[in-house]
Order: sequence, then C-alpha cells, then structure tokens
Amino acid sequence: MSSLFRFPRTAALAATVLTGTATSLACSVCGCSLSSDWGAQGYTMRPGLEAGLRFEYFDQTDLRSGTRSVDRSALTLPGADEIQQRTLNRNLWLDLNYVVNSSWAVSASIPFHDRFHSTMVDGDTDISTSSASGLGDVRLLARYQKSGMAHSFGFQFGLKLPTGRITQNFSAGPQAGELLDRGLQLGTGTTNLILGVSWFARPTVNLGTFAQVALEQPLAERAGFIPSASLNLSGGVRWLNPSRFTPQLQLNIKTETREHGSEADTANSGGTLVYLSPGVTAELTAHTTAFIFVQLPVYQRVNGLQLEPKWLLSLGLRWKI
Repeated sequence: MSSLFRFPRTAALAATVLTGTATSLACSVCGCSLSSDWGAQGYTMRPGLEAGLRFEYFDQTDLRSGTRSVDRSALTLPGADEIQQRTLNRNLWLDLNYVVNSSWAVSASIPFHDRFHSTMVDGDTDISTSSASGLGDVRLLARYQKSGMAHSFGFQFGLKLPTGRITQNFSAGPQAGELLDRGLQLGTGTTNLILGVSWFARPTVNLGTFAQVALEQPLAERAGFIPSASLNLSGGVRWLNPSRFTPQLQLNIKTETREHGSEADTANSGGTLVYLSPGVTAELTAHTTAFIFVQLPVYQRVNGLQLEPKWLLSLGLRWKI
C-alpha cells in the first residue's frame, strides 16, 4: 500500500519482520495471542514474496480454576476431576507472504508442533503422558489494505484447514493406548473461518499505534468435536526511530467459547486471557529482520480446571526473497 508518511528506513524494515497476513491465532491449547500481522498495521508493502520462520515456546504448568491457581497437593486422589500436570509446547511456523499489489496480499502459515502432555485422569492415581510432533493446521489468508492521510484500515479473511493429526493416543501410564483429548491433538480436525479487521495510525513522527480484532469460527463438527470459537483483540504502540532496533509494546486479549460435541471437554474449556507483551525487532541486513517478544499474563479466567503458562516466548526471522 502507498503511504503519505515517510517512514524511517530502519522502522520500515523492522516492520516487515511479520508482514505476512498470519493472525495471532497460533495456539490451540493456550492463551497465545501475540499479534503478528504487522503488514496490516500501516506499513509499506512491496510486491513480491517474503518468507519467515518463527518459534513459539510456552510451558503450561499453572493449574487454574476461574481466576485463581489451584494447589494440586490439596486435591484428593483419586478424584472426580482430571488433574492436568503439564503441557510443553514448542511450535515452529513457516510463513509465506505474497504481496500482489499495493492493496492485496495472500499468505500461508504452516505450523509444526512438538508437544508433551502429562495428566492424571479422573479416577486414576498415576500420571499418563503423551508426546507428539508433526504438521498442525495450515492457515490460508488474504488481506485488503486501504491507506489514508494519517491512518490505514485493513480487512483479513481466510480459512484454517484440517491438516493436523487428530488420532494421537496416550503413550504411557494408566491411559496408554487411549485417545488423547481432542483439544490437545496436533489439529482440531475442523475447517475454521478467520475474519479480522485492523487499524493503524501515526500520531507523531516517532510513534506508531495499531488495533486489531480477529475472529476464528469453526464451520462444522468433526468426529464428535467442535473446537472453541475465539475472539482476539490486540493493540499496541511502536517507537519508530533511526536505530536498527524498534521497540514495541502490545496488549493482547483472547476470549474463547467452550468446546462442544461428544468428544469435547466442555466443562474445562473456554475463558478469557489478557497478556502484556513487550518486544523488539532488529534490522540484520537490508532484506532480513529478527524479532523477539515475551507475553506476560495480567488477567486469566478459565472455565473448570485448565493449564496456563506463566509466560510465552516468540522469536524469529523474516526475509525478502
């Protein structure tokens, strides 16, 4: 898109770290909600292909109910409720973004998940575990962007495809050989509609602000399971300066409905998560940038008993091909 503002070279390059149209809907089992759609936040888009790799790490060990942590040692065994122990997530995303012209761009985000999970199923007194790695659910998106005198507005739409495996079993413990919860599989098994809108403004020479709303809605049931629908709201500020480093601070809010279906864990799904996310991008070369962000929870409300991380890490590289 064209812009009537003349951005500093370094700031523009830093912005292209995440100019793919990937939304913040990267995590199916936690509150990961970092906005990675900087191309929809008012920056110049150059026609052609861009690629990126981003790594996400979050270790879900905090068992929560409502807005409070739960002390596992105070729970009676065997119990009537499942007591989850840990879910360790290491996700690698390949982002491909093709800018068609000043208004239109399309992208594909291809995830590879590596996930370890341990839990004590209701009625058990020993821990069951699972471990899996492989392709997750691919996202295909398109974006239309319109810029004005002092701001820009964008619209994103696309699909999440059922490319991730949904047949993983527990590998050890009393539940060995039993099907793992559908919410912890590598994919949801469903096709989901993704819609989003975004807004960017530059109130001063060195300050950029943005806001973004993204909705993900499952379109149909698959094998007795309908995953949570989610609404993500993100806003932030970016300090545009002449150096190689561009600091940014985001506020990310994710709210999810409960899962549904005969294979769903309806009672222990859904909630609202709020994160404060500081980060920085860095210009490495004229065509390559790097970034790192940390998400810190400031509010968590979950239904039933759920595991949440105490912090999340996202880092990566992006380059113009």
